[in-house]
Amino acid sequence: MKIISEELLNELALKAKSSVRKRMNYNFHEFESDPLNRLLNAMEPETYIPPHRHKDPDKEEVFLVLRGSIAFFTFDDSGNVTFSIVVDPKKGIYGLDVEKGAWHSLVVLEKDTVVYEIKLGPYAPLKPENFAPWAPGPASSEQEIEKFKAYLLKKLPE
Repeated sequence: MKIISEELLNELALKAKSSVRKRMNYNFHEFESDPLNRLLNAMEPETYIPPHRHKDPDKEEVFLVLRGSIAFFTFDDSGNVTFSIVVDPKKGIYGLDVEKGAWHSLVVLEKDTVVYEIKLGPYAPLKPENFAPWAPGPASSEQEIEKFKAYLLKKLPE
């Protein structure tokens, strides 16, 4: 039995703060080959989740925000934002279910944010074609990334 406690969230958030990517996972699944991946993802506002999709194999993904808040976005194939929402349990929005193959990204809005993620396994690193060609990639400059994140935040509903 694995318990999701305040202590675990605090420990994971502390590790995220000190990581280069400003995020840290805690896996509940034992092996990357498990048929279902379940994990906590602690993230800081400085992290960058490039727009991506899960294709070949296609995978749905579930996000539940346990603490903090995120701005979540989906895109069409040209990079136009098709949906945006702030997921914040304090405001009654707890999570979302992402369709198979949908382009998506998020921006972390609060320090110590922790998200519970669920998606089909086995774990497979994203192939280059699953990163959006119209957005800064994982190795882009901090300036490009911050400009893109600011653009996304302007797309949120009022």
